[in-house]
Amino acid sequence: MLLVRQLFGASANSWARALIIFVLAWIGLVYVFVVKLTNTQGQQAAGESELNARRISQALQMLEHTRQRNEELKQLIDELMSAKRDNQSPLKWVQRWRRNGLIPKLAPEFAGPGPESILSWAPVILRGWNNVAEEAPNDLEAGVNDHGEFEPSLEYEFTRRRIQTNIVEIWNFFSSELGKVRKAVTAGHASADLEESINQVLLQGAEHKRSLLSDMERMRQSDGYEAWRHKEARELSDLVQRRLHHLQNPSDCQNARKLVCKLNKGCGYGCQLHHVVYCFIVAYATERTLILKSRGWRYHKGGWEEVFQPVSNSCHDAGTANTYNWPGKPNTQVLVLPIIDSLMPRPPYLPLAVPEDLAPRLKRLHGDPIVWWVGQFLKYLLRPQPTTRDFLTAGMRNLGWERPIVGVHVRRTDKVGTEAACHSVEEYMTYVEDYYRTLEVNGSTVARRIFLASDDAQVIEEARRKYPQYQIIGDPEVARMASVSTRYTDTALNGIILDIHLLSMSDYLVCTFSSQVCRVAYEIMQTMYPDAAHRFKSLDDIYYYGGQNAHNRRVVIAHKPRTHEDYQLGVGYLFSGAGNHWEGNSKGRDTRTNRGGLFPSFKVEEKVDTAKLPLYAGI
Repeated sequence: MLLVRQLFGASANSWARALIIFVLAWIGLVYVFVVKLTNTQGQQAAGESELNARRISQALQMLEHTRQRNEELKQLIDELMSAKRDNQSPLKWVQRWRRNGLIPKLAPEFAGPGPESILSWAPVILRGWNNVAEEAPNDLEAGVNDHGEFEPSLEYEFTRRRIQTNIVEIWNFFSSELGKVRKAVTAGHASADLEESINQVLLQGAEHKRSLLSDMERMRQSDGYEAWRHKEARELSDLVQRRLHHLQNPSDCQNARKLVCKLNKGCGYGCQLHHVVYCFIVAYATERTLILKSRGWRYHKGGWEEVFQPVSNSCHDAGTANTYNWPGKPNTQVLVLPIIDSLMPRPPYLPLAVPEDLAPRLKRLHGDPIVWWVGQFLKYLLRPQPTTRDFLTAGMRNLGWERPIVGVHVRRTDKVGTEAACHSVEEYMTYVEDYYRTLEVNGSTVARRIFLASDDAQVIEEARRKYPQYQIIGDPEVARMASVSTRYTDTALNGIILDIHLLSMSDYLVCTFSSQVCRVAYEIMQTMYPDAAHRFKSLDDIYYYGGQNAHNRRVVIAHKPRTHEDYQLGVGYLFSGAGNHWEGNSKGRDTRTNRGGLFPSFKVEEKVDTAKLPLYAGI
């Protein structure tokens, strides 16, 4: 205080007073600058600090969760090793661990009840814990869900399926190239030793490929996620079936918005089924009840409802409202849909698109989501009437159908020379034999059975003559009725329904995807497994849906052309797929330049197209 009075009192020097005021002002300016700078940096760091705080909180929660699990495990192991426990106690504790989410469902080889067997599970248990501890799980990440069940990550499922596909693709490439070399060697009259060496490489390569595929299958079965796959597939299917039932049974049929679909498209049975599915997809996307006009159906004059259950329990006709052709107007009550080839404008939700709200779950569950999506509509549509169901049951019994079995469909007659090439019985049987050898790769023996369907009765007789070591199930009479001259009769309809039913129930399918019967069977097969995308071998086309929008694939590995037929690939390019040559290469067209060419199949991946469709809230 004395100093202040001296400086600012009446006796103080003016220069001293000015100096002090200047210093104080300078200090004040510096203080204001520092405060503003600190506030700016604090604001910039606030978001990051808050995010870090949340992350630290999540980490602490997971550490606490892990600590609790460690204590539980220690207690259980101490109990397990106690000599006072009976022989059944370990099994009971394992069941407790599984219920509590401590371990996933384990492989059969770890099923022993003894303490040594249970201790050998430690790596499996820790693997599950790592999934929990690494990062908080969400819908697409590995971890334990709210019910204590182990779920795989999207990346794990995608990578597992990609490896399985690429094993087949690399074998396609090497077997094709070595086959060309062998042909050149034979034509050039080279030594028998060289030809034999090439044959041995092909034989051992095929065995190696089968071993790898067998290993991939065992990995899937024992990775701890199989229970989740079955549960997820069941829940997704139930959700879609409930939505379809709700759509098809409106509370007020008279005032409901409707979509009229005429069954009698001028084509065969498989094509007509795909026509109805397309109508149903449009009905789902526009929230309209599907009205199926089937009276006078070329396959059964009585109509759809005499063979399969009605598509609606309560709404069977368009009513008295005026009808309008596609696309109509927003307030149009009754809309009539043309065939897919004449649909203009074309909406984005046509195949190969799947619903945006289901896509994340489908991408993780299934190797080809569009096939699963189409299969769900067929599941709803093909609910048999009691007489049809009895016929199918009797047909299976009379044929002696049992598993394991490979379904083979050989399309001949009107397809050959117009839409498809003719493939010999030997070509089909090569892949059938390969499937069974894969099953037997570990030394087991499997009865070799096939269900053979065809529109040419001679095919069944030829196969039985050439392959007596196989139990070949098939009805030549059904094949004769499937010929062009007798195709549109009640007997022929029963035959094709039975053929598709048994093909779809097979463990593996060998056919040509140029045939709609084959594709329908493959689509229905998806409703019987969590993921049956890999359970086929097509001798010609890749899967497609007639009238589909573009089939796009994304480049994941760059490629430099090796021949004049090759196309240069850059990572991220989109290619509209035109087919797979089944020798390591695919064909497509660059969506940027509209130029096409060949490229290695393993350098691209499927792009799953999605469309924003109604959510059917509350269903």
